[in-house]
Amino acid sequence: MMPRLARNDRGAAIIELALIAPVLALGVIGIVDISNAYSRKLAFEQGAQRAIEKIMQTTQDQTVDDTLKKEAVCQINGANTDGTCKSGVVSTSDVTVNYRLECTSGGTTTVYTGVDAATDCSSNQKQAQYVSVTVTGTYTPMFSTHFASLNRGDGKYHLSATAGMRTQ
Repeated sequence: MMPRLARNDRGAAIIELALIAPVLALGVIGIVDISNAYSRKLAFEQGAQRAIEKIMQTTQDQTVDDTLKKEAVCQINGANTDGTCKSGVVSTSDVTVNYRLECTSGGTTTVYTGVDAATDCSSNQKQAQYVSVTVTGTYTPMFSTHFASLNRGDGKYHLSATAGMRTQ
C-alpha cells in the first residue's frame, strides 16, 4: 500500500499552485503599484514642464511665481470648465519656483540664487538667468513596500519633478 501511495502524483499540481499563487499575486500587485507611482511621477514632470512653457504668458494680475504654481497645479489636477484648477493630488504649496543667475567673467562663474538672483551682473560679465519649477508630492501604495528605499518610514513614496529653462 505504501509504495503505491508514494508513486501517486494526483493533486500535485494543486499543491504547487497553492504554493506559488500568493507569490505571483504579490508580484502582480507590486507591478501595478509601482506603475501607478511612476504614472504620478510622470504627471508631476509634465505639470512642471507645462508650467515652464507658460512663463511668457504671465499677466499683470499675478506674479510669475503665482502663474507658474497655478499652471503646474492645473496641469496635474486638471481644470474645471470655468478655468479654475481642480483640487486633488497637489496644491500650490507643493510647487516651488527657483531663480538662478550666473555671472561669468574670465572663466570664473558666480552663481546667485533666490532673492540674490534679482541682482544684475557687472558690465564686464556675461549674464545667464534661469527659472525652475519643482513639484513635490507623495504616493501611497496599496501595500507598504520598501523598494529602493523610496519610502521614508511613513509608508509613502516621496516624488519630485523639476523643469527649468534659461530666461536670458
